[in-house]
Amino acid sequence: MLHRTRLLQRGFSTCNSWEMLFFLGCLLSCTAWAQTPRQAAGEQPDSVASAVRGLQEQVRQLRDAVAEMRSEAAQYRAETVALREEVRATREQLAASGGSPAQNTSVATQSAPSSAQTSGVTQATTQSGSVEERVSKLEEESQLLSGKVDEQYQTKVESASKYRVRLSGIVLLNLFSNRGMFDNQDFPNLVSQGNRRGSFGATLRQSELGLEVFGPHIAGASTRGDVQFDFSGGFPDTLNGVTTGLMRLRTATLRLDWSRTSIVAGQDNTFFSPLSPTSFASLAVPAFGYAGNLWGWIPQVRVEHRLVFSNDSNLTFQGGILDNLTGEPPFLQSERLPQAGERSNQPAYASRVAWSRRAFGQPMMIGVGGYYSRQDWGFGNHVDGWAGTADWDLPLSHGFSLSGEFYRGLAVGGLGGGIGRSVIFSGPAYVPGTQVNGLDSVGGWSQLKFRPTAKLEFNGAFGIDNPMAEDIRAYAVSQSYLDPKLFENRGAFVNFIYRPHSNLLFSAEYRRLRTFEIDNGSQSADQINLIMGILF
Repeated sequence: MLHRTRLLQRGFSTCNSWEMLFFLGCLLSCTAWAQTPRQAAGEQPDSVASAVRGLQEQVRQLRDAVAEMRSEAAQYRAETVALREEVRATREQLAASGGSPAQNTSVATQSAPSSAQTSGVTQATTQSGSVEERVSKLEEESQLLSGKVDEQYQTKVESASKYRVRLSGIVLLNLFSNRGMFDNQDFPNLVSQGNRRGSFGATLRQSELGLEVFGPHIAGASTRGDVQFDFSGGFPDTLNGVTTGLMRLRTATLRLDWSRTSIVAGQDNTFFSPLSPTSFASLAVPAFGYAGNLWGWIPQVRVEHRLVFSNDSNLTFQGGILDNLTGEPPFLQSERLPQAGERSNQPAYASRVAWSRRAFGQPMMIGVGGYYSRQDWGFGNHVDGWAGTADWDLPLSHGFSLSGEFYRGLAVGGLGGGIGRSVIFSGPAYVPGTQVNGLDSVGGWSQLKFRPTAKLEFNGAFGIDNPMAEDIRAYAVSQSYLDPKLFENRGAFVNFIYRPHSNLLFSAEYRRLRTFEIDNGSQSADQINLIMGILF
């Protein structure tokens, strides 16, 4: 009986060691998964995107390991039940022999010397207590592991395919107070003439919802797709419809990622102008979207290739084609008719080269890009739109960084340049003989960021978009699909963002916009925005 008890002890020791290793591995996997960084609102530099892709691949591998651990957990549970049953049977046999474990051990060894009997009794008692302690500990670990596995199963998003799907997004509340009149009172871009007394309101229509699916490996490439929505697509014609924003497609992409090359197809931000100022007061339209920040969620296909020089230095080449958009509003809500860029019967073309490395423990990146768009405005009026861009994200010291973009271009209203206008007409666009001039513009923005701690950051930014006044004055009465008199738009803001937890944020921002009209002075307006958001 003593021999059997020792064998049982060894079995429990081995089982306990494997269970402990499995338990620690599962906790590490869950911790790594829970701490996976989510996409913040707004686009990131390529160096950060590469790091995020690497982390996502590690999380994928960890989740696969968890899936394997689930099946092993079932096996361990069965083994635990069997061991417990064996312990129970052993105890019943000891009880049936008519004494305690110590007494039975003493009887079994009564022919031994007295000192040996005492040692045997003590050893058997210790072994019995050790077995009981290990069984109790094993039960606790098994219950904890079962709870972790059940929690993981409950948070899993089901998919019609066998591949993983991840739900993400942000619930964002904006409380705003305006002094002056904006084009949009909740996330303003321009200053309008009107009520100078201001307004107060709140909105959640900048909240976002996203789905990400991880597909199979094809020709050595990992596949991934994602789609993102917000609720800034307008308002229903109903009571208090301003609080019931309509869902709007932002981005939807499919990626094939090799170790140094990627192919991206779908609707995405302008990759040749990838940065935006940091602001949770303006997610529906990136901050300074019409004040020097070229942007647009445009259907495109692009190729990216990375040359790695060292562990912290690489050069990225990007090139692709885009839907040739010019910034015109849709002609109809129910039918899609070709616009000036699409009527040219060719896409827009863009490219970018960026160098990145690490400095002061932070990513540093400098990039230059180019864009070309052939446009057909009807009646033989053709315009060649183009833009040259530069972007930078430079650590200045520990905690400080300077980022920004600059552009110079012609007919880039589809990217927000020229205050959203590509051309100026001499008369009605539908009349033969109307002359069309591409609008020449220049602009940019820059932001200073200070992060004293991992949970707190301060940002200050300034941007400007300046169409050329001589282009606007080219005709006695200029016309455009937007206000043709606008010739400069400036914006500035300061904010702080506090993250007490990885998925909870609080922010406050002060913003000032000033919009100029040709030969008619300027209008300015201010906004104070208080923000609370939770990411999931």
